[in-house]
Amino acid sequence: MSLSSSLNAPALPPPILSGAGPLLERYDVLFCDVWGVVHDGIRAYAGATDALIRFRERGGTVILLTNAPVPRARVEAMLEARHVPPTTYDGIVSSGGIALTHMAEKGFRAVHYIGPRERDAAFFAQATARDVPLDAAEAVVCTGLVDDVNETVDDYRDLLEAARARDLPFVCANPDLVVEVAGRLYLCAGALADVYEGLGGDVYWAGKPHMTAYETATAAAARIRSAEVAREKILVIGDAVRTDIAGGARAGLDALFIAGGIHRDDTMTNGEIDSERLARLFTPDAPRAIAAMGHLAW
Repeated sequence: MSLSSSLNAPALPPPILSGAGPLLERYDVLFCDVWGVVHDGIRAYAGATDALIRFRERGGTVILLTNAPVPRARVEAMLEARHVPPTTYDGIVSSGGIALTHMAEKGFRAVHYIGPRERDAAFFAQATARDVPLDAAEAVVCTGLVDDVNETVDDYRDLLEAARARDLPFVCANPDLVVEVAGRLYLCAGALADVYEGLGGDVYWAGKPHMTAYETATAAAARIRSAEVAREKILVIGDAVRTDIAGGARAGLDALFIAGGIHRDDTMTNGEIDSERLARLFTPDAPRAIAAMGHLAW
């Protein structure tokens, strides 16, 4: 095949792996998603935790890269509650942590918070900016919908339009549009930020698929390993094309797609990856993954 014809050839879906061991051994660092890869929101995936532990035992470094809108300590507690062994990872980079750092760097003193106070209590406890009405705010900071069971984006449209009229920056502490919990999907802060950006508003996206996540994770890996890490030695692992796979591509990193997470209804049949359905998800204009698995396992 000539070079010109190969460039015009349709993109192929990622090859399907039965085990990730040989692939993982090519890398020094993993940026691994949490929800949908390491656990399902209720309990840990034994195959995934085993694979990450084995990777670390061979000298690799695992950074859990999550869009959870809470600081690291709260993520650790959530992992423990879902029986994820602490030997699974070396470091955690969370969207909540990135957002808190950004707020401190900006020096915000008074902001209008949106989010469930009980669920995201660790974020609000660490934030130093006061919670004020919208008309007195320097920014809007969102960790999620206040009631993600009953509310929709439309419940916030008037507030978002009012914030846009004041040209307030919007700090999104969880860029996910939705999250799956035990088979049910819930709207996240990213759904509101997406609408705000569509109104022409200024959004700071504190997490995947934006470079904030990968720059922070790369710096964390370098600190842990006491050395810079080449891009070709980092592998992204995730279950969401929009965040994990697109973010890896944006950062110039290889990515392994886990089909059994948020896209399982798009890609799986009877618990196995359907190659035709996988091809429909990975259209020629979709971000590329170098391989796919139903669930992470060595």
